[in-house]
Amino acid sequence: MQAVRQTSYGHRDVLEYGTAPVPSIAADDVLLKVHAAAVNPVDWKIREGYLQAMIPFDMPLTLGWDVAGEVVAVGADVSGWQVGDAVYSRPDISRQGAYAEYVAVRASEIAKKPVSLNWQEAAAVPLAALTAWQALFQFANLQAGEKVLIHAGAGGVGLFALQLAQWRGAEVWTTTSTKNIEFVKAHGANHVVDYTQANFADLRDFDVVFDTLGGEVLANSWQVLKAGGRLVSICDTPDADIAAQHQVVAHFCFVQPSAEQLDQLTDLLNTGVVKVVIDRVYPLADAAQAHERSESGRARGKIVLQVS
Repeated sequence: MQAVRQTSYGHRDVLEYGTAPVPSIAADDVLLKVHAAAVNPVDWKIREGYLQAMIPFDMPLTLGWDVAGEVVAVGADVSGWQVGDAVYSRPDISRQGAYAEYVAVRASEIAKKPVSLNWQEAAAVPLAALTAWQALFQFANLQAGEKVLIHAGAGGVGLFALQLAQWRGAEVWTTTSTKNIEFVKAHGANHVVDYTQANFADLRDFDVVFDTLGGEVLANSWQVLKAGGRLVSICDTPDADIAAQHQVVAHFCFVQPSAEQLDQLTDLLNTGVVKVVIDRVYPLADAAQAHERSESGRARGKIVLQVS
């Protein structure tokens, strides 16, 4: 098969497009023919070696843990799936990924592809939408009527978070640049802070803050929460002592596979409650260019690789 792999950690030039063996499957796996895979910031962070201490990857490494494709083989212990099924998944990130024509995925991690989406759109959903779902609903326990601040609402995770928070019935605030104000309003934001003109740190009395940026943004987010509020970050581990000083609860969320949650998202996607926004589509061979786009921080929505 054709695949993009790396044999060492480093800059974008470590990504090599060429031939690779089709992966074998375990008894609880399915083999997917990959139609499209999405690019996420975690991909280039892993490529650079930032997550070596957390996950010891084997080389050569195929990146990509956002996939939409067709089942072409099922493991001996798999039931409920058959060859030809159209599915999507956020697979186990410790395994080889989907920048390839085929990928092995646990059957427990796949869900039926939304019929309303094409392959590219479906591939853009799992990792980012599950991240938003788990951060807002599992960790923050966001409720109807609560006031939530979602940082970087025009980004891949942010756009899903805006729509899910709006669906839950929350009062949705977000930060973005001037050019994206109307865009985020069209995708669920009730109130927008233009970070080029105003400082979100002047805001107060939020029930929930969803930090998608880390660093200084996280550091300035504590003060906007009311006592008893909840902060969830997907970038940095919040300091427990600082959380205690502000009388709030804080969590770090690292997204996990969930077929059950994907099924719930499928219903929202098929009914148009949640929409997919694709920034750009690149051919698989141009994965390095896709990484460059992701690293720029300028993407509006998701970046996708067209595989087959």
